[in-house]
Amino acid sequence: MVSISPLRKLANDRSEMVSQLLFGECIEILNKKGKNWIQVRCLNDNYKGWMDPKQVQILENSKELNGYLDNKNIALDIVESARSTQHAIPITAGASLPYFDGLTFKIGKSKFQYSGLSINTDHNFSKIDILINMAKKYLHAPYLWGGRSPLGIDCSGLTQILFKMVGIALPRDAKDQVEIGQTIDFVTEVKPGDLAFFQNNDGVIHHVGLMLEQGRILHASGKVRIDPMDQVGIYNLEIRKYTHKFRIIKRIIHS
Repeated sequence: MVSISPLRKLANDRSEMVSQLLFGECIEILNKKGKNWIQVRCLNDNYKGWMDPKQVQILENSKELNGYLDNKNIALDIVESARSTQHAIPITAGASLPYFDGLTFKIGKSKFQYSGLSINTDHNFSKIDILINMAKKYLHAPYLWGGRSPLGIDCSGLTQILFKMVGIALPRDAKDQVEIGQTIDFVTEVKPGDLAFFQNNDGVIHHVGLMLEQGRILHASGKVRIDPMDQVGIYNLEIRKYTHKFRIIKRIIHS
């Protein structure tokens, strides 16, 4: 078990990292290549990639798997240690905490103490408030292609993890996230918590960010940052130019 495991495009350590698995997330093993690689499908978003089998905890049966899939407890601290009698593991924000009772959770036969902040997505709370407050905790986190943790994250990894924290499952990539939710026709009607999508010169969706108040957007570009946005796109005040071409706004949460 590790806190973050890379998913690679090919069964090779030099291959491109396409995504990451966070602690407590479940996979299905699809294929094997030698002793060092397994091809997996992440069960929360159906994303596929290759990973090291030594980083996987094998579950005993489908009943145990269903217990993990039903988990509603998500870590909110940027980084906090989970401690067992044998060792400690750094848990990042967005990690899953199966069978968490407020003090301990368990993975297989291992039991861990966890004193960090967490949320149970079955409880009643303001999804927008949690979404915005947690998004701002990621400010200045470095951009990392394929990343899904505060130690390195990409644009769609950021929005996916933030919505996971409020119990909403989004696809992994921006081009798929844009298919979810209600289209908002005018920028003037945008509310905090909406997702804004941006296109490249070929018209392909390639960037996403979370709208804040007063026409600002939080997104991962070089680092997690806040920039002004209008009907043209994202404007970077530091370099004084537009960096991303606006395409569409989607509303996932209706307050």
